[in-house]
Amino acid sequence: MEPDLFTAAAEDRQEKDPAGSPLAVRMRPRTLDEVVGQQHLLKPGSPLRRLVGEGATGPAGPSSVILWGPPGTGKTTLAYVVSKATNKRFVELSAITAGVKEVRAVIDGARRAIGGYGKETVLFLDEIHRFSKAQQDSLLPAVENRWVTLIAATTENPYFSVISPLLSRSLLLTLEPLTDDDLRDLVRRALTDDRGLKGALTLPEDTEAHLLRIAGGDARRALTALEAAAGAALDQDETAISLQTLEQTVDRAAVKYDRDGDQHYDVASALIKSIRGSDVDAALHYLARMIEAGEDPRFIARRLMISASEDIGLADPGALPLAVAAAQAVAMIGFPEAALTLSHTTIALALAPKSNAATTAIGAALEDVRKGLAGPVPPHLRDGHYKGAAKLGHAQGYVYPHDLPEGIAAQQYAPDAIKDREYYEPTRHGAEARYADAVEWTRQHLGRNGS
Repeated sequence: MEPDLFTAAAEDRQEKDPAGSPLAVRMRPRTLDEVVGQQHLLKPGSPLRRLVGEGATGPAGPSSVILWGPPGTGKTTLAYVVSKATNKRFVELSAITAGVKEVRAVIDGARRAIGGYGKETVLFLDEIHRFSKAQQDSLLPAVENRWVTLIAATTENPYFSVISPLLSRSLLLTLEPLTDDDLRDLVRRALTDDRGLKGALTLPEDTEAHLLRIAGGDARRALTALEAAAGAALDQDETAISLQTLEQTVDRAAVKYDRDGDQHYDVASALIKSIRGSDVDAALHYLARMIEAGEDPRFIARRLMISASEDIGLADPGALPLAVAAAQAVAMIGFPEAALTLSHTTIALALAPKSNAATTAIGAALEDVRKGLAGPVPPHLRDGHYKGAAKLGHAQGYVYPHDLPEGIAAQQYAPDAIKDREYYEPTRHGAEARYADAVEWTRQHLGRNGS
Protein backbone atom coordinates (compact mmCIF):
# COMPACT_ATOMS: atom_id res chain seq x y z
CA MET A 1 0.00 0.00 0.00
CA GLU A 2 1.38 3.40 -0.95
CA PRO A 3 2.14 5.80 1.92
CA ASP A 4 -0.51 8.45 1.26
CA LEU A 5 0.04 11.87 2.79
CA PHE A 6 -3.18 11.59 4.79
CA THR A 7 -4.52 8.07 5.04
CA ALA A 8 -8.14 7.29 4.30
CA ALA A 9 -8.70 6.19 7.89
CA ALA A 10 -7.50 9.51 9.26
CA GLU A 11 -9.64 11.42 6.77
CA ASP A 12 -12.74 9.38 7.65
CA ARG A 13 -12.13 10.05 11.32
CA GLN A 14 -11.77 13.77 10.70
CA GLU A 15 -14.96 13.90 8.66
CA LYS A 16 -17.00 11.89 11.18
CA ASP A 17 -15.50 13.43 14.32
CA PRO A 18 -13.68 16.65 13.41
CA ALA A 19 -13.36 17.61 17.08
CA GLY A 20 -11.15 14.58 17.56
CA SER A 21 -8.42 16.05 15.37
CA PRO A 22 -6.02 18.76 16.55
CA LEU A 23 -7.08 22.31 15.77
CA ALA A 24 -4.03 22.78 13.53
CA VAL A 25 -5.19 19.81 11.42
CA ARG A 26 -8.84 20.89 11.30
CA MET A 27 -7.86 24.39 10.18
CA ARG A 28 -5.59 23.30 7.35
CA PRO A 29 -6.53 25.24 4.22
CA ARG A 30 -8.49 23.27 1.65
CA THR A 31 -7.53 25.50 -1.27
CA LEU A 32 -4.61 27.76 -2.09
CA ASP A 33 -6.90 30.76 -1.63
CA GLU A 34 -7.28 29.84 2.06
CA VAL A 35 -3.52 29.79 2.68
CA VAL A 36 -2.30 32.66 4.87
CA GLY A 37 0.99 34.28 3.97
CA GLN A 38 3.33 33.23 1.16
CA GLN A 39 1.40 35.33 -1.33
CA HIS A 40 4.59 35.76 -3.35
CA LEU A 41 4.31 32.04 -4.17
CA LEU A 42 0.59 31.98 -4.93
CA LYS A 43 0.21 34.39 -7.81
CA PRO A 44 -1.67 33.25 -10.94
CA GLY A 45 0.51 30.99 -13.03
CA SER A 46 2.86 30.22 -10.13
CA PRO A 47 4.39 26.72 -9.89
CA LEU A 48 2.13 25.82 -6.96
CA ARG A 49 -1.03 26.84 -8.82
CA ARG A 50 0.12 24.84 -11.80
CA LEU A 51 0.59 21.84 -9.54
CA VAL A 52 -3.09 21.94 -8.55
CA GLY A 53 -4.09 22.15 -12.18
CA GLU A 54 -4.45 25.90 -12.73
CA GLY A 55 -2.93 26.63 -16.13
CA ALA A 56 -1.08 23.31 -16.22
CA THR A 57 -2.32 22.22 -19.62
CA GLY A 58 -0.27 21.85 -22.78
CA PRO A 59 3.26 20.60 -23.32
CA ALA A 60 4.76 22.61 -20.45
CA GLY A 61 3.77 20.61 -17.39
CA PRO A 62 4.21 21.72 -13.78
CA SER A 63 7.76 21.73 -12.43
CA SER A 64 9.12 19.90 -9.43
CA VAL A 65 9.59 22.27 -6.49
CA ILE A 66 11.64 22.45 -3.31
CA LEU A 67 9.93 24.31 -0.47
CA TRP A 68 12.42 25.91 1.90
CA GLY A 69 11.35 27.72 5.03
CA PRO A 70 11.23 27.71 8.86
CA PRO A 71 8.89 25.35 10.73
CA GLY A 72 5.23 26.30 10.74
CA THR A 73 5.30 28.42 7.59
CA GLY A 74 3.11 26.11 5.53
CA LYS A 75 5.27 23.57 3.71
CA THR A 76 3.15 20.56 4.67
CA THR A 77 0.00 22.65 4.32
CA LEU A 78 0.83 23.48 0.71
CA ALA A 79 1.46 19.80 0.03
CA TYR A 80 -1.89 18.96 1.63
CA VAL A 81 -3.69 21.48 -0.57
CA VAL A 82 -2.05 19.99 -3.64
CA SER A 83 -3.08 16.49 -2.50
CA LYS A 84 -6.70 17.62 -2.23
CA ALA A 85 -6.90 19.72 -5.36
CA THR A 86 -4.90 17.75 -7.89
CA ASN A 87 -6.31 14.95 -10.00
CA LYS A 88 -2.93 13.22 -9.90
CA ARG A 89 -1.77 10.36 -7.69
CA PHE A 90 -0.34 11.83 -4.51
CA VAL A 91 2.28 9.92 -2.54
CA GLU A 92 4.13 11.02 0.59
CA LEU A 93 7.49 9.94 1.97
CA SER A 94 9.41 11.22 4.95
CA ALA A 95 13.18 11.27 4.68
CA ILE A 96 13.28 10.38 8.38
CA THR A 97 11.89 6.88 7.75
CA ALA A 98 12.20 6.24 4.01
CA GLY A 99 15.21 5.04 2.03
CA VAL A 100 16.21 4.20 -1.52
CA LYS A 101 13.97 1.11 -1.51
CA GLU A 102 10.87 3.19 -0.77
CA VAL A 103 11.84 5.83 -3.34
CA ARG A 104 12.26 3.19 -6.05
CA ALA A 105 8.92 1.63 -5.15
CA VAL A 106 7.19 4.99 -5.61
CA ILE A 107 8.97 5.59 -8.92
CA ASP A 108 8.05 2.12 -10.19
CA GLY A 109 4.43 2.74 -9.23
CA ALA A 110 4.50 6.11 -10.95
CA ARG A 111 5.79 4.58 -14.20
CA ARG A 112 3.09 1.91 -14.09
CA ALA A 113 0.43 4.55 -13.47
CA ILE A 114 1.58 6.61 -16.45
CA GLY A 115 1.81 3.61 -18.78
CA GLY A 116 -1.30 1.84 -17.53
CA TYR A 117 -3.88 4.60 -17.27
CA GLY A 118 -2.12 7.89 -17.94
CA LYS A 119 -2.17 9.03 -14.31
CA GLU A 120 0.65 11.34 -13.21
CA THR A 121 2.18 11.14 -9.74
CA VAL A 122 3.07 13.90 -7.32
CA LEU A 123 5.60 12.83 -4.67
CA PHE A 124 5.80 14.85 -1.47
CA LEU A 125 9.13 14.25 0.27
CA ASP A 126 9.34 15.84 3.71
CA GLU A 127 12.67 16.63 5.40
CA ILE A 128 14.63 16.03 2.19
CA HIS A 129 17.78 17.40 3.84
CA ARG A 130 17.90 14.17 5.87
CA PHE A 131 18.43 12.13 2.70
CA SER A 132 22.00 11.19 1.89
CA LYS A 133 23.55 12.05 -1.48
CA ALA A 134 22.91 8.48 -2.70
CA GLN A 135 19.28 8.67 -1.62
CA GLN A 136 18.80 11.99 -3.38
CA ASP A 137 20.54 10.59 -6.48
CA SER A 138 17.84 7.92 -6.67
CA LEU A 139 15.26 10.66 -7.34
CA LEU A 140 17.08 12.12 -10.35
CA PRO A 141 15.81 9.83 -13.17
CA ALA A 142 12.20 10.22 -12.04
CA VAL A 143 12.42 14.00 -11.81
CA GLU A 144 14.46 14.27 -15.03
CA ASN A 145 11.94 12.22 -17.04
CA ARG A 146 8.96 13.61 -15.12
CA TRP A 147 7.79 10.20 -14.01
CA VAL A 148 6.99 12.04 -10.78
CA THR A 149 6.52 15.71 -9.96
CA LEU A 150 8.47 16.24 -6.76
CA ILE A 151 7.44 18.49 -3.90
CA ALA A 152 10.32 18.42 -1.42
CA ALA A 153 10.27 20.29 1.90
CA THR A 154 13.25 21.36 3.99
CA THR A 155 14.01 23.67 6.88
CA GLU A 156 17.72 23.77 5.98
CA ASN A 157 19.46 25.76 3.27
CA PRO A 158 19.04 23.57 0.16
CA TYR A 159 22.24 24.93 -1.36
CA PHE A 160 24.04 22.99 1.37
CA SER A 161 21.65 20.10 1.97
CA VAL A 162 20.30 19.22 -1.51
CA ILE A 163 22.50 17.91 -4.30
CA SER A 164 23.12 20.28 -7.20
CA PRO A 165 21.62 18.02 -9.94
CA LEU A 166 18.33 17.86 -8.05
CA LEU A 167 18.34 21.60 -7.42
CA SER A 168 18.93 22.29 -11.10
CA ARG A 169 15.92 20.13 -12.04
CA SER A 170 13.57 21.81 -9.56
CA LEU A 171 12.31 25.25 -8.71
CA LEU A 172 13.39 26.52 -5.31
CA LEU A 173 10.53 28.30 -3.54
CA THR A 174 11.43 30.14 -0.33
CA LEU A 175 8.73 30.43 2.33
CA GLU A 176 8.90 33.47 4.60
CA PRO A 177 8.07 33.46 8.33
CA LEU A 178 4.43 34.34 8.81
CA THR A 179 3.78 37.90 9.86
CA ASP A 180 1.65 38.88 12.83
CA ASP A 181 -1.09 39.89 10.41
CA ASP A 182 -0.98 36.44 8.80
CA LEU A 183 -1.21 34.69 12.16
CA ARG A 184 -3.91 37.08 13.36
CA ASP A 185 -6.07 36.16 10.37
CA LEU A 186 -5.49 32.47 11.02
CA VAL A 187 -6.25 32.68 14.75
CA ARG A 188 -9.41 34.72 14.21
CA ARG A 189 -10.57 32.29 11.55
CA ALA A 190 -9.98 29.38 13.96
CA LEU A 191 -12.08 31.13 16.62
CA THR A 192 -15.15 31.46 14.41
CA ASP A 193 -14.89 28.76 11.72
CA ASP A 194 -17.12 25.68 12.00
CA ARG A 195 -13.98 23.55 11.71
CA GLY A 196 -12.47 25.41 14.64
CA LEU A 197 -13.97 26.77 17.85
CA LYS A 198 -17.27 27.85 16.25
CA GLY A 199 -17.46 31.16 18.09
CA ALA A 200 -17.55 29.52 21.51
CA LEU A 201 -14.89 31.88 22.85
CA THR A 202 -13.54 35.33 22.26
CA LEU A 203 -9.90 36.38 22.37
CA PRO A 204 -9.23 39.74 24.06
CA GLU A 205 -6.63 42.00 22.49
CA ASP A 206 -3.97 41.48 25.16
CA THR A 207 -4.34 37.68 24.97
CA GLU A 208 -4.16 37.76 21.19
CA ALA A 209 -1.02 39.90 21.29
CA HIS A 210 0.68 37.45 23.64
CA LEU A 211 -0.40 34.49 21.53
CA LEU A 212 1.18 36.07 18.46
CA ARG A 213 4.38 36.74 20.40
CA ILE A 214 4.81 33.16 21.58
CA ALA A 215 3.95 31.83 18.12
CA GLY A 216 7.06 33.43 16.64
CA GLY A 217 5.78 33.23 13.06
CA ASP A 218 4.82 29.54 13.42
CA ALA A 219 1.19 28.82 12.50
CA ARG A 220 1.21 25.36 14.06
CA ARG A 221 2.50 26.75 17.35
CA ALA A 222 -0.15 29.48 17.35
CA LEU A 223 -3.03 27.05 16.81
CA THR A 224 -1.67 24.54 19.31
CA ALA A 225 -1.44 27.23 22.01
CA LEU A 226 -4.89 28.55 21.10
CA GLU A 227 -6.40 25.09 21.38
CA ALA A 228 -4.81 24.44 24.77
CA ALA A 229 -5.97 27.79 26.15
CA ALA A 230 -9.46 27.35 24.70
CA GLY A 231 -9.78 23.94 26.35
CA ALA A 232 -8.81 25.41 29.72
CA ALA A 233 -11.22 28.33 29.32
CA LEU A 234 -14.13 26.06 28.39
CA ASP A 235 -13.40 23.80 31.36
CA GLN A 236 -13.74 26.88 33.58
CA ASP A 237 -16.99 27.95 31.84
CA GLU A 238 -15.36 31.13 30.58
CA THR A 239 -16.56 32.94 27.47
CA ALA A 240 -13.22 34.59 26.74
CA ILE A 241 -9.63 33.33 26.84
CA SER A 242 -7.92 35.49 29.42
CA LEU A 243 -4.24 36.33 29.35
CA GLN A 244 -3.83 34.46 32.63
CA THR A 245 -5.40 31.32 31.16
CA LEU A 246 -3.15 31.47 28.12
CA GLU A 247 -0.07 31.97 30.32
CA GLN A 248 -1.00 29.01 32.49
CA THR A 249 -1.66 26.66 29.61
CA VAL A 250 1.51 27.47 27.70
CA ASP A 251 3.58 28.00 30.88
CA ARG A 252 5.02 31.21 29.55
CA ALA A 253 4.55 34.61 31.16
CA ALA A 254 3.61 37.54 28.99
CA VAL A 255 6.36 40.07 28.56
CA LYS A 256 4.97 43.58 29.01
CA TYR A 257 6.35 44.89 25.77
CA ASP A 258 4.70 46.88 23.01
CA ARG A 259 6.65 46.47 19.79
CA ASP A 260 5.04 49.59 18.38
CA GLY A 261 5.49 51.72 21.49
CA ASP A 262 8.18 53.21 23.68
CA GLN A 263 9.36 49.92 25.16
CA HIS A 264 10.36 48.67 21.72
CA TYR A 265 12.91 51.47 21.55
CA ASP A 266 13.73 51.53 25.27
CA VAL A 267 14.67 47.85 25.43
CA ALA A 268 16.60 48.01 22.16
CA SER A 269 18.46 51.05 23.48
CA ALA A 270 19.21 49.28 26.76
CA LEU A 271 20.59 46.29 24.88
CA ILE A 272 23.03 48.42 22.89
CA LYS A 273 24.07 50.52 25.90
CA SER A 274 24.71 47.38 27.93
CA ILE A 275 26.93 46.03 25.15
CA ARG A 276 28.69 49.40 24.98
CA GLY A 277 29.21 49.26 28.75
CA SER A 278 30.59 45.68 28.52
CA ASP A 279 27.89 44.34 30.89
CA VAL A 280 27.31 40.97 29.25
CA ASP A 281 24.68 39.87 31.78
CA ALA A 282 22.54 42.98 31.35
CA ALA A 283 22.89 42.68 27.58
CA LEU A 284 21.64 39.08 27.68
CA HIS A 285 18.72 40.13 29.87
CA TYR A 286 17.54 42.72 27.35
CA LEU A 287 18.14 40.31 24.49
CA ALA A 288 15.94 37.75 26.26
CA ARG A 289 13.21 40.34 26.74
CA MET A 290 13.25 41.16 23.05
CA ILE A 291 13.10 37.49 22.09
CA GLU A 292 10.26 36.74 24.49
CA ALA A 293 8.36 39.80 23.26
CA GLY A 294 8.39 38.35 19.76
CA GLU A 295 10.76 40.96 18.36
CA ASP A 296 11.77 40.37 14.76
CA PRO A 297 15.16 38.61 15.01
CA ARG A 298 16.33 40.50 11.93
CA PHE A 299 15.76 43.80 13.77
CA ILE A 300 17.92 42.59 16.67
CA ALA A 301 20.63 41.43 14.27
CA ARG A 302 20.63 44.82 12.54
CA ARG A 303 21.14 46.58 15.88
CA LEU A 304 24.06 44.30 16.68
CA MET A 305 25.69 45.07 13.32
CA ILE A 306 25.41 48.78 14.06
CA SER A 307 26.89 48.26 17.53
CA ALA A 308 29.86 46.40 16.07
CA SER A 309 30.93 49.49 14.13
CA GLU A 310 29.61 52.20 16.42
CA ASP A 311 31.07 50.98 19.72
CA ILE A 312 33.78 48.43 18.87
CA GLY A 313 35.19 49.31 15.49
CA LEU A 314 38.86 48.55 15.01
CA ALA A 315 39.40 47.63 18.66
CA ASP A 316 38.16 44.22 17.48
CA PRO A 317 38.09 44.09 13.65
CA GLY A 318 36.36 40.70 13.83
CA ALA A 319 33.27 42.12 15.53
CA LEU A 320 31.57 43.42 12.38
CA PRO A 321 32.13 40.23 10.31
CA LEU A 322 30.74 38.25 13.24
CA ALA A 323 27.64 40.47 13.43
CA VAL A 324 27.11 40.28 9.66
CA ALA A 325 27.43 36.49 9.71
CA ALA A 326 24.93 36.40 12.57
CA ALA A 327 22.45 38.51 10.60
CA GLN A 328 22.75 36.16 7.64
CA ALA A 329 22.29 33.11 9.86
CA VAL A 330 19.28 34.64 11.60
CA ALA A 331 17.63 35.41 8.25
CA MET A 332 18.09 31.80 7.18
CA ILE A 333 17.06 29.91 10.33
CA GLY A 334 14.60 32.15 12.20
CA PHE A 335 13.40 31.50 15.73
CA PRO A 336 13.80 29.52 17.93
CA GLU A 337 17.33 28.58 16.79
CA ALA A 338 18.18 32.20 15.97
CA ALA A 339 18.17 32.92 19.71
CA LEU A 340 21.43 30.96 19.97
CA THR A 341 23.07 32.99 17.23
CA LEU A 342 21.92 36.28 18.76
CA SER A 343 23.21 35.20 22.18
CA HIS A 344 26.57 34.19 20.68
CA THR A 345 26.93 37.59 19.02
CA THR A 346 25.71 39.64 21.97
CA ILE A 347 28.20 37.97 24.32
CA ALA A 348 31.08 38.50 21.88
CA LEU A 349 30.24 42.17 21.36
CA ALA A 350 29.73 42.88 25.05
CA LEU A 351 33.12 41.39 25.94
CA ALA A 352 35.02 42.92 23.02
CA PRO A 353 37.34 45.90 23.58
CA LYS A 354 35.55 49.13 22.77
CA SER A 355 36.33 52.07 20.51
CA ASN A 356 34.08 54.71 19.00
CA ALA A 357 36.94 56.21 16.98
CA ALA A 358 35.36 55.18 13.68
CA THR A 359 32.07 56.77 14.78
CA THR A 360 33.62 60.09 15.79
CA ALA A 361 35.87 60.12 12.70
CA ILE A 362 33.05 59.97 10.19
CA GLY A 363 31.00 62.35 12.34
CA ALA A 364 33.75 64.98 12.24
CA ALA A 365 34.29 64.51 8.50
CA LEU A 366 30.56 64.85 7.81
CA GLU A 367 30.36 67.98 9.94
CA ASP A 368 33.09 69.67 7.86
CA VAL A 369 31.46 68.66 4.58
CA ARG A 370 28.13 70.05 5.76
CA LYS A 371 29.87 73.30 6.67
CA GLY A 372 31.07 73.58 3.10
CA LEU A 373 34.67 72.59 3.77
CA ALA A 374 35.22 70.66 0.57
CA GLY A 375 36.96 72.38 -2.33
CA PRO A 376 38.20 70.93 -5.58
CA VAL A 377 40.07 67.65 -5.76
CA PRO A 378 43.83 68.34 -6.14
CA PRO A 379 44.73 68.24 -9.87
CA HIS A 380 47.20 65.39 -9.57
CA LEU A 381 44.47 63.13 -8.08
CA ARG A 382 41.91 63.77 -10.81
CA ASP A 383 41.00 61.19 -13.43
CA GLY A 384 43.53 61.22 -16.24
CA HIS A 385 42.21 58.36 -18.39
CA TYR A 386 40.05 60.27 -20.83
CA LYS A 387 41.21 62.18 -23.88
CA GLY A 388 42.14 65.75 -23.10
CA ALA A 389 42.71 65.15 -19.38
CA ALA A 390 46.43 65.86 -19.68
CA LYS A 391 45.74 69.23 -21.32
CA LEU A 392 43.69 70.14 -18.26
CA GLY A 393 46.54 69.16 -15.97
CA HIS A 394 44.68 66.20 -14.54
CA ALA A 395 46.79 63.40 -13.01
CA GLN A 396 49.98 65.34 -13.76
CA GLY A 397 52.61 64.89 -11.08
CA TYR A 398 50.81 62.05 -9.36
CA VAL A 399 53.24 59.72 -7.56
CA TYR A 400 52.27 56.02 -7.66
CA PRO A 401 52.84 54.70 -4.08
CA HIS A 402 53.67 51.17 -5.23
CA ASP A 403 56.72 52.51 -7.04
CA LEU A 404 58.29 53.58 -3.74
CA PRO A 405 60.17 51.28 -1.35
CA GLU A 406 57.91 52.03 1.62
CA GLY A 407 54.70 52.07 -0.44
CA ILE A 408 53.65 55.55 0.63
CA ALA A 409 53.95 58.80 -1.32
CA ALA A 410 54.30 62.16 0.45
CA GLN A 411 51.84 64.13 -1.65
CA GLN A 412 48.67 66.06 -0.87
CA TYR A 413 45.52 63.95 -0.98
CA ALA A 414 42.94 66.14 0.76
CA PRO A 415 41.48 69.35 -0.70
CA ASP A 416 43.14 72.55 0.51
CA ALA A 417 40.21 73.38 2.79
CA ILE A 418 40.78 70.38 5.04
CA LYS A 419 44.37 69.34 4.29
CA ASP A 420 45.42 69.69 7.94
CA ARG A 421 42.32 68.01 9.45
CA GLU A 422 42.83 64.75 11.37
CA TYR A 423 39.50 62.99 11.79
CA TYR A 424 40.57 59.54 12.97
CA GLU A 425 41.82 59.50 16.56
CA PRO A 426 42.45 55.84 17.37
CA THR A 427 42.38 54.48 20.90
CA ARG A 428 44.90 52.05 22.36
CA HIS A 429 42.15 49.53 23.13
CA GLY A 430 42.54 45.99 21.84
CA ALA A 431 43.60 45.59 18.23
CA GLU A 432 43.20 49.33 17.58
CA ALA A 433 46.58 49.91 19.20
CA ARG A 434 48.27 48.71 16.03
CA TYR A 435 46.09 51.04 13.97
CA ALA A 436 47.19 53.88 16.26
CA ASP A 437 50.79 53.06 15.47
CA ALA A 438 50.01 52.80 11.77
CA VAL A 439 48.19 56.14 11.56
CA GLU A 440 51.02 57.90 13.40
CA TRP A 441 53.63 56.40 11.03
CA THR A 442 51.67 57.19 7.85
CA ARG A 443 50.93 60.78 8.85
CA GLN A 444 54.61 61.38 9.49
CA HIS A 445 55.57 59.90 6.09
CA LEU A 446 52.92 62.02 4.41
CA GLY A 447 54.70 65.08 5.76
CA ARG A 448 52.18 65.74 8.51
CA ASN A 449 52.74 66.04 12.24
CA GLY A 450 50.55 63.13 13.25
CA SER A 451 48.22 62.86 16.25
